[in-house]
Amino acid sequence: MSYSVKPLHQGTFSVGLDKRFNPISKEDPPKNGALKLALNPFLIQTPDRNMLIDCGLGTFGIESHHPKLLETLEQEGLSERDITDVFCSHLHYDHIGGLAHNSNGYWELTFPDATIWASGKEWAKLQSITDDEGPQTEFLDFIEARADLNLMDDEASPNEYITSKTMGGHTEFSQLIELRLGEQLFLMAGDVIGTKGAINRKYAAKYDFDGKKSMKLREELSRRVYDENAIILAYHDVSSPMFKLPDHNSEKGYSIKTVDSFND
Repeated sequence: MSYSVKPLHQGTFSVGLDKRFNPISKEDPPKNGALKLALNPFLIQTPDRNMLIDCGLGTFGIESHHPKLLETLEQEGLSERDITDVFCSHLHYDHIGGLAHNSNGYWELTFPDATIWASGKEWAKLQSITDDEGPQTEFLDFIEARADLNLMDDEASPNEYITSKTMGGHTEFSQLIELRLGEQLFLMAGDVIGTKGAINRKYAAKYDFDGKKSMKLREELSRRVYDENAIILAYHDVSSPMFKLPDHNSEKGYSIKTVDSFND
């Protein structure tokens, strides 16, 4: 049986307080006071499925990311119609914007044959706080009306590979997505562990719904990754979106080993 996991790099960005994703090169520093982040949807291939975890900004960025997403899929020998499932770690637009696009003046599903999996509680909350008019409301209404949208409870196992659990932290209903391929465990914690730099830092981020909870979750998840030889899927990391934690030192913390891709 053949499995693979790969990040589909969608670009590197300088992101400031305005939350706009300004494209920069991998080598460039971010603007003063801004963060340097990448967008890396993860493609998981099994004998019966082609799954994505998160899917980028779509047309919510300064420029449309839809062509880039199709290009990275094509490099893997896939089209948008080959995607069977899209799992949403949380519902910020840099993670779900790629579900649909309006490049031609009207909304179209990016993955017309896929089932979309998201937290039911977070979906309801997002709709309650979005403006009555505008692209975000149009986007959500379109997804709900036209996509095969499956809203999950606090814990769900949509297929034999994936378990999704509500953990909170970054958003009130952020998901921990656990992926098992054979003997290998992968953990995708959204923006709770968005980069490798989050591993050995102890901090409560102001941009989190509950910064202290995220801090505790990072400690617990890092320990689990180390104990279970798991691979972290870090959506926003510029250079190492997949990595392991093979060693731990009481003074220096965890060592980090990059995993370029996974094939089994």
